[in-house]
Amino acid sequence: MVKWLALVVLCAAWLAPAARAEDVKFGMIKSIAGGPVYLGKERGYFAAEGLAAEIAFFDSAQPIAVAVASGDVDIGVTGLTGGFFGLAGQGVLRIVAGYAREVPSFNFNAYVVSNRAYAAGLHSLKDFPGHSFAISQIGSPPHYALALLAEKYGFDLKSMRLTPLVSISNIAAALVGGQVDTASLLGAPAIPIIGRGEVKLLGWTGDETPWQLGAVFVSSKTADTRQAMLERALRAFRKGVRDYHDAFTGVDEKRADGPTAPAVLEVLAKYTGLAVEQARIGVVYIDPEARLDERDVRHQFAWYRSQGMVKPGDPDGMFDRRYLVPPTAR
Repeated sequence: MVKWLALVVLCAAWLAPAARAEDVKFGMIKSIAGGPVYLGKERGYFAAEGLAAEIAFFDSAQPIAVAVASGDVDIGVTGLTGGFFGLAGQGVLRIVAGYAREVPSFNFNAYVVSNRAYAAGLHSLKDFPGHSFAISQIGSPPHYALALLAEKYGFDLKSMRLTPLVSISNIAAALVGGQVDTASLLGAPAIPIIGRGEVKLLGWTGDETPWQLGAVFVSSKTADTRQAMLERALRAFRKGVRDYHDAFTGVDEKRADGPTAPAVLEVLAKYTGLAVEQARIGVVYIDPEARLDERDVRHQFAWYRSQGMVKPGDPDGMFDRRYLVPPTAR
């Protein structure tokens, strides 16, 4: 009788359906910087945490903040924007991890100029005043990067003609067609058109004005009501971050491809549609523990507020310290 009962229990265990993985949707731009999430999917890091990860690709960063706030996606992994700071300042969004940084020796966002403008004399970043600069939306990361560049080279941001074109793909097309003079363009779309000679490269943002480009963020509702899911997702994300970081970063935190770089580049190429050698050019820096440069993020908040895009207030509420790795942690 005991043996029969044991057999019944064992059969029931075999026939029981496997526990269903919890869905989690990431909002991202299709870029080389998405490597930690791509690796998390490819290498089973999310699956090991009981998560079914899905990626929703957007054509620019600004709409991702809106999608996270509305619940259309669960986690935003992208550049910080005026839209993000506006919602975060109202307590709608919270940062839970660091992400891409613009730093020297890493080529992520390229300053490119149309062939038409180059032929007319726009040969350096100092020549920007008086020219058009394409952005996806007012308040997008390249808008802020241009403000840093204007401060560095001592020109008035208002001397530039900002041209919002909604999407990154539209910006690339306008540059190639000569409808705009210049832009700061992600490596994924920039590298192919630079290589084909359709635009000219003037420099890389990381070499000119280092800053905390992006972050991982969620809605306040998700942070408060799906804590277990978020903790698991961040564990998997940080494993992908470590793989990405170690593949491309030397002991001095400068760009240096390691022995695992070829395998990681294959994953980046798969998700971005770039050739492996193209992906190699546009790798971004990400802190090995996904730490956040909070001081820099506060500076961004203050700049957007000075431009009238964010209401006055204390930005401290945007940092959810239940999830952030402290800056000094190793």
